[in-house]
Amino acid sequence: MSERSREAVLDDALDSVGVDAQFAAELFAVVDALETSVALRRAVTDPAASEDRRSGLVHALFDSRVSGPVAAFVADAARRRWSSGRTFVDALEREAVRAQLRAADADGSLDDTEDGLFRFARIVASDRDLRTAVSDRVVPLEVRQQLVADLLADRATPATVALARRAVAARNRSFDLTVETYVDLAAAQKDRVVATVRVARPMTDDQRQRMRAALSRQAGRDVVVQEVVDPGVVGGVRVELGDEVLEGTVAAKLDEAKRLFD
Repeated sequence: MSERSREAVLDDALDSVGVDAQFAAELFAVVDALETSVALRRAVTDPAASEDRRSGLVHALFDSRVSGPVAAFVADAARRRWSSGRTFVDALEREAVRAQLRAADADGSLDDTEDGLFRFARIVASDRDLRTAVSDRVVPLEVRQQLVADLLADRATPATVALARRAVAARNRSFDLTVETYVDLAAAQKDRVVATVRVARPMTDDQRQRMRAALSRQAGRDVVVQEVVDPGVVGGVRVELGDEVLEGTVAAKLDEAKRLFD
């Protein structure tokens, strides 16, 4: 089974249980505990150990530290074969993010969380000093996370704050790229896909709605349009839809969307 297939199995497992913000916080705590120990990661994913042994080890380690549903979820994940301890931890972290987003969906704040994450990531990416402050690993992680929390205080949903703090701790990707994956997961929660639309000047509400309709037809499902104003965009519009980049000057299949900017 591929790692992507295992992710899909974990997605189904998470979607079958009730989750809330506390579930997400506890699952993140498990991720952090595994992150600190190579030996522990190896032990809970050791292919030479039986499924029961790996699962039992998880229960022995975490039953007293997290709630029963979280321990059971991690123990069930440990029963599966993983190519490495790192991929196991990465998969658990992805599910913790999804749990946080599901909690936001349940309380009606998912759309605001998705939009808040995107906009804050753009702010960080466009401000060199702030980008450095968030990413400088010489500064203790707790200090950088508190900076993010302070900047978002009273301006964002609790889920936005929690996930932005989490993105600061990303190991192998920049803050803005990490948040981008969170935004994609938020869109997927509603079976939507994110389109980042870079425009030379702000779109009107009518243009935005027509752009969304054109892109939804292109994608074959509902599209969330995230607008970035960049006067340097050649041709007036540049669309990033999944892995596809559509330039306003050359993408004939987006003629309808392009005409909005003529």
